[in-house]
Amino acid sequence: MSGKLRERGSAATRRAAFGALAAAAAAALAACSSSSSYFSGFSAAPPQGAQPAQPAATLGTGQVKAALILPLSAAGNAGIAGQAMRNAADMALAEFNAPNVQLLVKDDAGSADGARQAAQQALNEGAEIILGPLFAQSVTVVGQIARARNVPVIAFSTDANVASPGVYLLSFLPETDVQRIVQYSSSVGKRSYVALIPDNPYGTVVEAAFRQDVGRRGGRIVALERYPHDKAAMAGPIKNVAGAAAHAEALFIPDGSDAVPDVVQQLAGNGVNMKRLQLLGTGLWGDDSRINATPALDGGWYAAPDAAGYRNFANRYAARFKQQPVRTATLAYDAVALIAALVKTQGGQRFSPEILTNPSGFSGIDGLFRFRADGTNERGLAVLRVTPSGPQTVAPAPRSFGVSG
Repeated sequence: MSGKLRERGSAATRRAAFGALAAAAAAALAACSSSSSYFSGFSAAPPQGAQPAQPAATLGTGQVKAALILPLSAAGNAGIAGQAMRNAADMALAEFNAPNVQLLVKDDAGSADGARQAAQQALNEGAEIILGPLFAQSVTVVGQIARARNVPVIAFSTDANVASPGVYLLSFLPETDVQRIVQYSSSVGKRSYVALIPDNPYGTVVEAAFRQDVGRRGGRIVALERYPHDKAAMAGPIKNVAGAAAHAEALFIPDGSDAVPDVVQQLAGNGVNMKRLQLLGTGLWGDDSRINATPALDGGWYAAPDAAGYRNFANRYAARFKQQPVRTATLAYDAVALIAALVKTQGGQRFSPEILTNPSGFSGIDGLFRFRADGTNERGLAVLRVTPSGPQTVAPAPRSFGVSG
């Protein structure tokens, strides 16, 4: 398709053009992957025995230059995540069959100052788009520098506050999980909720989204309490919610497996009939053996992508690099596959706002996604049910935007 999407035309013509873009990009991405599971952060244990790859200054030999800014030399999990994402980017280029892309790989060492230097250097070297960085404070700095040069950014932070026009987040945003699980529970008749939410920054984001989405769908929150990650200190908030649980149909606990089993155990100890309430969670529940092995959570629902794509990706990654990827690796893979597809199909308009915010979206390892004009994203998520043998799909991820599962 030529770069004439900005020309005036009928609404039908514009819809047809966007449809063609979606099909082309989705087909190109799907050629390298399928659908996938959920990223809830890189707090999981790093791969055992992993040897970090030596970062190359560039990946690929194409004419279109794109920067890839990652915390390659950062300490701990951040550095491990950075190396895995760099590997995934390399894999995406290889599986895309020699796209006309050259990645300028830059190490920000996990700091905002490092990200600033990396972005300035990449832009001076001719980068047309920036992929990364990973951390919110670094995204803010890189966005300011890139905006002054009219260069878009596709970043990997989960903090929606750093998104803005031209600075798009590819990561999984907590708000998307909440929207999907409230949408589904409302669609099957749940109207009254109690909630126990962790007292941390993630909980703050989730609480705001939960209140908004329940209200939007005509539901009501009977009781909501925040709790610290301490068994003794969480007793008070849990007791308060337990007293109100008899007046609710669903219980929302958006936390990970280090806390949720303790929370439901204390609720049961306070006389709550856990089988009467529909338990709801976010992607932090994931495909986690500790969640699946907790009897009180059996039958609980949470929102996440389908898992098949990530398993397929992880197998290919392990075969290529002789180690398992960290969960963030798919973000780098999808970002590189996306720009490779746009370079192949969209000519000079390839990274324009109109192309990047295509309302039909794109399809990658982690399923359907699209960027909003404000820089946040929307993802097509499935609703999964906790079972002792692993998650089962209750409602599939949508095949296109505007269609609910």
